[in-house]
Amino acid sequence: MRLDELVADLEGARVVGGDADAEVTGLAYDSRRVRPGTLFFCVPGERADGHDFGPQAVADGAVALVVERELDAAAPQVLVADARAAMAPLAARFFGDPTATLRVVGVTGTNGKTTTAFLIREILEAAAIRSGLMGTVKQIVAGIEEEVVRTTPEAIELQGTFRRMLEGGDEACAIEVSSHAMALHRADAIHFEAAVFTNLTQDHLDFHADMEDYFQAKRLLFAAGPGTAIVNLDDEYGRRLAAEFECVTFSAEGAEGADLAAADVAFDAAGATFSVRLAPGAGGRRTEGALEAADPSAATELTVRTRLPGHFNVANALGALAAALAFGIEPELAAAALAEAAAPPGRFEPIDEGQAFTVLVDYAHTPDSLENVLRAARRLTSGRVISVFGAGGDRDRDKRPKMGRAGAELSDLAIVTSDNPRSEDPAAIVAEVLAGTEGAGGQVESEVDRRAAIAMAIGQARPGDTVVIAGKGHEQGQEFEDGRKLPFDDRDVAREELRALGGAS
Repeated sequence: MRLDELVADLEGARVVGGDADAEVTGLAYDSRRVRPGTLFFCVPGERADGHDFGPQAVADGAVALVVERELDAAAPQVLVADARAAMAPLAARFFGDPTATLRVVGVTGTNGKTTTAFLIREILEAAAIRSGLMGTVKQIVAGIEEEVVRTTPEAIELQGTFRRMLEGGDEACAIEVSSHAMALHRADAIHFEAAVFTNLTQDHLDFHADMEDYFQAKRLLFAAGPGTAIVNLDDEYGRRLAAEFECVTFSAEGAEGADLAAADVAFDAAGATFSVRLAPGAGGRRTEGALEAADPSAATELTVRTRLPGHFNVANALGALAAALAFGIEPELAAAALAEAAAPPGRFEPIDEGQAFTVLVDYAHTPDSLENVLRAARRLTSGRVISVFGAGGDRDRDKRPKMGRAGAELSDLAIVTSDNPRSEDPAAIVAEVLAGTEGAGGQVESEVDRRAAIAMAIGQARPGDTVVIAGKGHEQGQEFEDGRKLPFDDRDVAREELRALGGAS
């Protein structure tokens, strides 16, 4: 595509310093990925400024640069106010605006994004809508699983992946949308057919100034005007969105006025059963302030069975169900798909080596998610709840004592350990978590070595107990200083310790 054609509709952009008819064959914001024909985005970052790499990018074959200030470089330069913000619309145009065709549902919130996105994809697939997935655990493109680096990739990777989905036969995509992605313009050019808000609790305050700033980043997804906005009415921030935008609402608490409200919720070891009251027309979407029914004769009450335990998973299932209905899927078909759907890896995942107690691995790494997981475990436990958890380094420090308090209050035995310490001293992080356990009740121990902490928990478990290993879930490495990452998977470690325990007995 010619440079002038690519930037033609980019507001405020002008080409300076060279010919605008250069042929662009690729996009990059990382100078290491520059190839002949690349348009290189000079994006200012926290550690480096892409403008410093512009001249070298040209030497390496870049045919043009996107800049916020003119550089001394022998190539045309697209001068813009914000190079990062320019990436999304230019990437969308370069890849043929794939989400104008691909039906995309975005899921945002602090907790529940991964599970909700997985459930949505399961329902879409059951409805014969071939679907991709993009999120924290993995992405699926044309039925092929791929590893991920971050929850929501940069705009160039996003739009390129959407194009690969279409070319591979996908018709839709469920994607987790992080607050970072919204604040950093990664998702700006996506046409969302539906957007789901799960909840907002404390996290990422190392990046956001405060909770209000965090909320405003999430709000951007709904301010952009998705086809159907879907929000959790049980969450205070969800209620703020519902008051401001036309939304389809859901409530695991059975809130009056919710378009999808759960009732008669019952839990057992195999998951949960509940009924869903559907408001008139809840099988459709909001149109000019009204909920337009896809099928006016659709059932007003639906029975849902899910293999996912915990009250928080009732909310996740409702969000997925609402998204499915917005896609025009019949309620009964969606409910049948939910009944078959398994939890994503590392989300309340049972580890079974024939032991007489339960071991669960979960990604819970915020005070609220840890509380939810431990409460769910308590419902399923006849004996004691034993928890193993910590807090990540170089992240929101204020949540550390809150994690400690939640773990101590809701566990019979809480073992505080290291998570991903990154550049910080693991023992110092453990001490900050332990500060929140004082006076919180329950027995509290600490063991900085995560493997040893897991072994301690499993070694002390008795028949009927539940051991919850929280914080890392599906992750397969532990992060230390200087970006060093050592292999570590809570699930594998738990299996090894259980086998060793069985062999010792």
